[in-house]
Amino acid sequence: MEDKKNLNNIIFSILFVAGEGIEKSFIAEKLNIKESDVEKAIKELSETYSGDNGIHIITYKNKVQLASNPAYADYISNVLNPIREKTLTRAALETLAIIAYKQPITKLEIEDIRTVNSDYAVQILMEQNMIEVVGRKDAVGKPLLFGTTDNFLKRFNLRELADLPDYEQILERIKVIEDDNPKSDSLYNEFKIPMEEEAPEFLKDEKGVETISVE
Repeated sequence: MEDKKNLNNIIFSILFVAGEGIEKSFIAEKLNIKESDVEKAIKELSETYSGDNGIHIITYKNKVQLASNPAYADYISNVLNPIREKTLTRAALETLAIIAYKQPITKLEIEDIRTVNSDYAVQILMEQNMIEVVGRKDAVGKPLLFGTTDNFLKRFNLRELADLPDYEQILERIKVIEDDNPKSDSLYNEFKIPMEEEAPEFLKDEKGVETISVE
């Protein structure tokens, strides 16, 4: 790339149009520049778009993306989401925390820790793209193994899993989350699940997933 004066603006434009995270190495390859040049441009953009600015630059797993300032999340939600996104309750957060720290992990192992059925916790987290199936455990029945997604990192403003806070600290924070219906195992404050309802189809699926040996 001959003209580097406008590199910051070019990269900003790419991120704006992309809307999702892009590998820094991919940007460098397609612009025919060094990855260090991309890193420098991103650093300068991050300094410009920070603080009170409505747009921030976030990075995770060698990807970079434009994101709204989390400080303005409520204002954005009020304007763009007349029907507010349902909030994950304590049950879902507990399940997500267990998966984040213990991954790859099976649903049965999650339930051994939580001591309650977790079919719908897993289902809702899958629907919100917080977790994904990463394989099958090399054990009787070849149970599905679950792990967190890149979207999980973005939603919790983490660069990588190593940035997760202390596990016990997270569980303590989850315990104080207010729940409109604490006796319910519902994942959403507004959403009740019958205790005997059948498990979702994807948890019954036995095809097309790689088997992973986990000690």
